[in-house]
Amino acid sequence: MMRVRPKRLQKGDTIGIVSPSSPPGREELVKSLLFLEELGLKWKFGKHAKNINGYLAGTDEERLEDLETLFQDPEVNGIICSSGGYGAGRIVDQIDLQIMKEHPKVFWGFSDITFLHTAMGLYSNLVTFHGPMLGPNIGKDTFEDLSKKMFQQLFEPMELHYTEDISPLETITSGVARGELIGGNLSLLVRTIGTKFEVDTAGKLLLIEDIGEEPARVDGLLNHLRMAGKLKEVAGVVVGDFARTETEKKWTLTLDEVLDHYLKPLQVPVVKGFKIGHCEPHFAVPLGVEAKLDANEKTLTILPGVE
Repeated sequence: MMRVRPKRLQKGDTIGIVSPSSPPGREELVKSLLFLEELGLKWKFGKHAKNINGYLAGTDEERLEDLETLFQDPEVNGIICSSGGYGAGRIVDQIDLQIMKEHPKVFWGFSDITFLHTAMGLYSNLVTFHGPMLGPNIGKDTFEDLSKKMFQQLFEPMELHYTEDISPLETITSGVARGELIGGNLSLLVRTIGTKFEVDTAGKLLLIEDIGEEPARVDGLLNHLRMAGKLKEVAGVVVGDFARTETEKKWTLTLDEVLDHYLKPLQVPVVKGFKIGHCEPHFAVPLGVEAKLDANEKTLTILPGVE
């Protein structure tokens, strides 16, 4: 079943700002609002979006309330997450996902937000967007022009084309694969296994990225996916950015050796080096739309994410 594409944004539309995970940095958040203005957008904070509860942006009840309220708010045309961190998984089983199905809107974020992307894909049948967030990304001086340009896909249906003009790519396994693009943060995808939100990889192009996981940890995560049968079902694998994977251990495999060990035997197209994840530039992509991975030509083509 084709997922529902949200309605495109227009200049003058209002974006709802939610914090389903950790609190955003205050200074970066203020700077990021200027970028929303540059896009011609207004904004509306969730009632609790600036709350701080330890490593969480407010209580579970508050974060849940903001998410459901803004999706139902007729003044709000799209929703962007202020930051990732940790916490979305604590509320995912309490969200009324029928709300998102009945009020389809642009929903944008990544990292810890992967849990919400996966849940909305499974139960709201909604195309969502894996892209940089307000506090940790957009509000930083390091936010690059290409990252900014990726927001234009919200204003007009456009095919995205990733080639080596953006970054060097490396084919792990050649071939051409088509399928729905799904996935996101590897650690979060593994955490869905055994829950009602378990990631469905059958016939899909699986996107994986992560940060701060040394090769032995990435090995464990990929092995978990393998043992859960999630790798043998994929149509292809899009390997995004694995940031800060260095280890001080004397004896280690490299990240490339780990990726090759798990992904080469799949005998499906696999390409690594995509600037998708905790990196700059950050190539934002819609999740839940058809895409084509050409590992021979080293290109990724993704259909539009909005109507």
